[in-house]
Amino acid sequence: MSTAILTGQPVPGSSIEGDLRSLGFDVRVAVDAADAERLVAEVPCEQRVALVDARFVGHAHALRLGLTDPRFPLAAVPGALTAQPEGRATLTRALARENSAGGGTADGGAPARTKLSVGEVDSLPDRIVTALADDGAEVYRPDLGSLVAAVPADPQARNEARQAVADVDDEAVRLKSAVKSRDGFFTTHFISPYSRYLARWCARRGLTPNQVTTASLITALIAAACAATGTRGGFIAAGVLLIASFVLDCTDGQLARYSLQYSTLGAWLDATFDRAKEYAYYAGLALGAARGGDDVWALALGAMILQTCRHVVDFSFNEANHDATANTSPTAALSDKLDSVGWTVWVRRMIVLPIGERWAMIAVLTAATTPRITFYALLIGCAFAATYTTAGRVLRSLTRKAQRTDRAAQALVDLADNGPAAGLLARVAHAPLGGPLVAAVGGIVVLAVALFSGVTWAPVAGAFVYAVAAGQTLYRPLKGALDWLVPPLFRAAEYGTVLILAAAADVNGALPAAFGLVAAVAYHHYDTVYRIRGNAGAPPAWLVRAIGGHEGRTLLVTVLAALLTASQFTVALTVLAVAVALLVLVESIRFWVSAGAPAVHDEGEPA
Repeated sequence: MSTAILTGQPVPGSSIEGDLRSLGFDVRVAVDAADAERLVAEVPCEQRVALVDARFVGHAHALRLGLTDPRFPLAAVPGALTAQPEGRATLTRALARENSAGGGTADGGAPARTKLSVGEVDSLPDRIVTALADDGAEVYRPDLGSLVAAVPADPQARNEARQAVADVDDEAVRLKSAVKSRDGFFTTHFISPYSRYLARWCARRGLTPNQVTTASLITALIAAACAATGTRGGFIAAGVLLIASFVLDCTDGQLARYSLQYSTLGAWLDATFDRAKEYAYYAGLALGAARGGDDVWALALGAMILQTCRHVVDFSFNEANHDATANTSPTAALSDKLDSVGWTVWVRRMIVLPIGERWAMIAVLTAATTPRITFYALLIGCAFAATYTTAGRVLRSLTRKAQRTDRAAQALVDLADNGPAAGLLARVAHAPLGGPLVAAVGGIVVLAVALFSGVTWAPVAGAFVYAVAAGQTLYRPLKGALDWLVPPLFRAAEYGTVLILAAAADVNGALPAAFGLVAAVAYHHYDTVYRIRGNAGAPPAWLVRAIGGHEGRTLLVTVLAALLTASQFTVALTVLAVAVALLVLVESIRFWVSAGAPAVHDEGEPA
C-alpha cells in the first residue's frame, strides 16, 4: 500500500481523495507543513509516499503518470510529488529544510520568508519540488500533453480548470499514450489500432505485462512447432500463430504503458523473448523443411547471424554516440529533413525491415510458399536493410565531429567481448595498431581460410591471426569515428566461422548444433547490451573468461574441427552449445531477478 498525504486547505466537493484511493493510495490529511513532515516520517520506509495539494484539479491519469510510475525514485506533476523508497531520504531532507526555514505555517501556507506574486499559488508539493531541484536531485516530470494538472488560485481558476478536465477524454489519452510514439508501418497501422484495446482488456482483468509476454512466447513456440511438422496445414497455422504472437508482443508493452506496470523482470523478458521467439521459429522452419527432404539449416543459421549482426550494428552505433558531444552531421541533418516529409518517414522505417514488417513477411511466406523461399526472402531483405542502415551510419560517423566519452569507449570494449586469449596474444605480439581496420582484417582472414581450406589445420592458423587482431584492436581506446564497427565485425567473424565449419563437416546434425551454439552466444551478447543500457556494466569478468571470449571460442571451434571426425565434431558443438547456454542463462537469470538490476525499456527503434 502506498500513502498519499494531502496538504493545504481542503476544497468542498473535491474528488482528489477518491482519485488517490482509486490509484491504490491510503490517504491521510496534514493540517500544516510540520504535520506533513511528521506523517511522511510515519510511513514505512519500504512504501511509496506522495504529497498532494488538496486543491489539486486534474485528470486521474495525470496523477497516475506523476505518482505511480515505478521507474523513478522521485516524480512530480503540478501540485503533487512522490518518492519511492530510494528517494525517501532526499524528500525527507528537503521537507525538513523547508519547515526549518519557514516554520511550518498553518494549513501548509507559505513560509514567512516567501512573498508570493499576484496570481501565484503556494503549494507545499511544488515548493518541495523546487527545493529538490535546487539540491540537484533528479525529479521526473511526465509529459502530460493535453492532460490537466493544476492548483487553481481562486474559484474562477478552479472552474476553468474543471472545464478543461471535462473537455479532454482522459481514457482516450491514456489509450493513445499506451502505443509507442515511434514504431514501424505494419505495427502502427495493422496492429496497434486494436492491440491497445486488448491491452486495456488485460488491465481490467488484472493481467500483468509479464503474463502477456509469456503468452506471446508460448504462442511463438507453438507456431515453431507447427512449422516443424512440415505440412501445408502446419505452415499455415504457423504463419497465423506468428502474427498472433506479435499482437501479444505489442500488447505487453502497451499494457505496461497503459497501467504503468514497469518492472526489471518485465524489461528483461521483453528484451530477450523477442529474439528467442524469432530464432526458435527459424529452427522450426528448418525442421519442417527437413521433414520434406529440404535441408535449409545453413539458411536458417545465416538468417540468425545476419539479424544478430544487424542488431549489434544498432547497439554499437547508439552506445558510441549515446553521450557524444557535437553530435551533428550533414547526413543527420538530411535525415531530419526527410523525416519532415510524411511519406518518407514510413518508407525509411519499412526498408529497414523492423520486427513488424519482418514477422509479417515471414508469416505470409511461411503460409504461402516453402521454408527455403521464406529464408531466401528474409536473407535478401535483411541484407538490404543492413546495407542501408550501416552505410548511413558510416556516413554520419565520417561527417560529424563528435567527441566520444570514456563511457562510450568502455561500452564498445564490453560489446567487443574479448577473452583472455586476445589479451595474452596482444601482449606477446604487441604493435601500435587498433580500430575497426584491424578487426576487419582479422575477421576476413579467419573466414576466408575456413571457407577455402575446408576442415584442416589451416582454419586454426586463421583463428590464431584473428585472436591476435582481436587483442590489437583494443590497443587504444575505442573513440574513433568508426570504432563502433568493431563489435559487429567480431560477431560476423565468430558466427560466420561456426557456420562455415559446420557446413563443411557435411553430416546430419552439424548445422543444427552450430545453430544452437550461435544462439547461446548471441544470447550472451544481447544480455551484455541490455546490461549496458541499464548502466549496470558488462557481465562479470569470470563469465567472459569461462566462455572464452569471441576469439577463444573461435579458436576452440577450429581446433575441434581439425582434431575430430565430422560426427565427433557435431557432438562437440552440441556439448559446447549446452555448456555456454547453461553458463550464460544461469548468470543472466541471477542478475535480472536480483534487486539491483536496472529497468530497461526500449522505446527507440523497432528491432
